[in-house]
Amino acid sequence: MVAQSERTPMQVAFEGDVRTKLMKEFGLQNVHQAPNLSKIVLNCGVGRFLENQKLKPDIRDTVFSTLTTVSGQQPILIKARRSVSNFKVREGAPSAVMVTLRRDRMWHFLSRLVHLAIPRIKDFRGLKDSSFDRAGCYSMGLTEQAVFPEINMANVTFTHGMHINIVFEKSTPDISRFALRELGMPFVRPNA
Repeated sequence: MVAQSERTPMQVAFEGDVRTKLMKEFGLQNVHQAPNLSKIVLNCGVGRFLENQKLKPDIRDTVFSTLTTVSGQQPILIKARRSVSNFKVREGAPSAVMVTLRRDRMWHFLSRLVHLAIPRIKDFRGLKDSSFDRAGCYSMGLTEQAVFPEINMANVTFTHGMHINIVFEKSTPDISRFALRELGMPFVRPNA
């Protein structure tokens, strides 16, 4: 794995050409008005694997090891804040495992996601470009962890997906869409 202190070509491109194109395209006068990529959050819901409100050790180990391998840092276990009887969830029961990536680890993960993981998705036809919220943050989901080349599926007992949220600061959906498209994010192309 590449040393975390090295800047990726994607980060260099974002801070140089992409930011310049973005400022020209959207009429931003000052470099401080341009959006920044602040963090990437990976989240795996484990609530559906619960039996009698206990998290099985092999499930915990698999999800924790997957997120640790993919992100390069230790994930945390999220517990339910309140009880919901319809979902068979009790307050304090484990419900998700998440990790937040910032700075160099965020750029290394985004580069691996765009160049290695997304092209390995089965029957891939492009990501939806409508999954932006009002603040310009992009959300996507993966159905299985096998798309990451770091994961050895021979050692995995079951497959699980994950939710990936790419968080921008000072952005709108149009600005974030433009920035991610310039960085190489493979969105669905409009029919011409």
